[in-house]
Amino acid sequence: VLLAAAVCTKAGKAIVSRQFVEMTRTRIEGLLAAFPKLMNTGKQHTFVETESVRYVYQPMEKLYMVLITTKNSNILEDLETLRLFSRVIPEYCRALEENEISEHCFDLIFAFDEIVALGYRENVNLAQIRTFTEMDSHEEKVFRAVRETQEREAKAEMRRKAKELQQARRDAERHGKKAPGFGGFGSSAVSGGTTAAMITETIIETEKPKVAPAPARPSGPSKALKLGAKGKEVDNFVDKLKSEGENIMTSVGKRSAEAAKVLTPPVNTESVHMKIEEKISLTCGRDGGLQNMELHGMIMLHISDEKFARIRLHVENEDKRGVQLQTHPNVDKKLFTTESQIGLKNPEKSFPTNSDVGVLKWRLQTTEESFIPLTINCWPSESGNSCDVNIEYELQEESLELNDVIITIPLPSGVGAPVIGEIDGEYRHDSRRNLLEWCLPVIDAKNKSGSLEFSIAGQPNDFFPVQVSFVSRKNYCNIQVTKVTQVDGNSPVRFSTETTFLVDKYEIL
Repeated sequence: VLLAAAVCTKAGKAIVSRQFVEMTRTRIEGLLAAFPKLMNTGKQHTFVETESVRYVYQPMEKLYMVLITTKNSNILEDLETLRLFSRVIPEYCRALEENEISEHCFDLIFAFDEIVALGYRENVNLAQIRTFTEMDSHEEKVFRAVRETQEREAKAEMRRKAKELQQARRDAERHGKKAPGFGGFGSSAVSGGTTAAMITETIIETEKPKVAPAPARPSGPSKALKLGAKGKEVDNFVDKLKSEGENIMTSVGKRSAEAAKVLTPPVNTESVHMKIEEKISLTCGRDGGLQNMELHGMIMLHISDEKFARIRLHVENEDKRGVQLQTHPNVDKKLFTTESQIGLKNPEKSFPTNSDVGVLKWRLQTTEESFIPLTINCWPSESGNSCDVNIEYELQEESLELNDVIITIPLPSGVGAPVIGEIDGEYRHDSRRNLLEWCLPVIDAKNKSGSLEFSIAGQPNDFFPVQVSFVSRKNYCNIQVTKVTQVDGNSPVRFSTETTFLVDKYEIL
């Protein structure tokens, strides 16, 4: 009989433990605390025994997957069960670390319950466990659809009844008769007109998303359709919750504060600020060869002080690749061609202030392989039922510095986590989307190449297309603004520059 399954640290601290028979917490903690002391480091066993129980275990980086069984349990079956437990954990956890296991503890417990029931192994595989834990029920979807239809029909019926009552009230008033009563109240308690108004109000309210519980029933008819009090009711409700000791999070304010933090300009922004932005769209073949590369760049000018509105930008273009440049229609094209300066056609006019104005844009389209900024070589080779995948990168443009590089490799579904061999940088396995993300903080001239090796069941075609994303503070085409001067007097003006090089699409097909 399998007594318990646990993931614990090498010191014996339980992170997740699922007991399949009646056991106290102190007993399971005592068994797990004793487990590291029983292991003999000189021998490579997968089990260890005491007088009462047997531990069957498998190391997983800094953790252990441990099954606690009775001594007369079939150890061959227990080892098979242990392998299945060890394959389940990477399905729910990206990294085999303590905080990641704790975060997904309930997912793991639900999966453990599918493997073992009342101490005995269930006849399931990894794909069945995934299906069972998703709990996708067609009957539930049908039931919800039927219930929503019934609710819509009931609301439509309520509106029709309310209109009938309102019409009856109007007819009664027109003929000078007393309005008919409603339900069991009778005309002595509530008049038909008031009732119709109350029903109409109820229908309107039910269709609105309720922010707070409905307030107490109003005592007088004057408060029935009072407008503009909703915000006050919410505030009162929140204050009441706070007084009862509840922690209220102002999520909307927090989000807007975070958004403001993201949108705030750099600290060193001057009165004349320029954004130089480039976006690359690139498609390569897996056997080499550039199918298409397109790059778009633009200089955006932002002037926040009117006294610097009549200026000229001195552009330095050191591009050797044949970039096509285009100035804004209001910019003096002859001045730019002869002196590489960006100024308005009419020198007396000023640039717009407090808005981003595109003054120069460029485009590069090529199939020349030497222009690829970062080459990716993915080489999957079949070996038996699995595939050994070698992937490497090399920075071709050594002047660039690429940050937050993520190379995403698709994986076949239903085959578990990849076995990583050698790696430069870090990796993340996304079991939900069946992706392996190779993460590199910086790629530059000092760190221009690197490789990753892993093995997993699959065919060579399963690992394409490989996608790449990165950001850079250095632009690809060497076009910079070196100086800004005023039109009158040619005196220099202080300016700031923000350069960004982004990926629109970067695929190896």
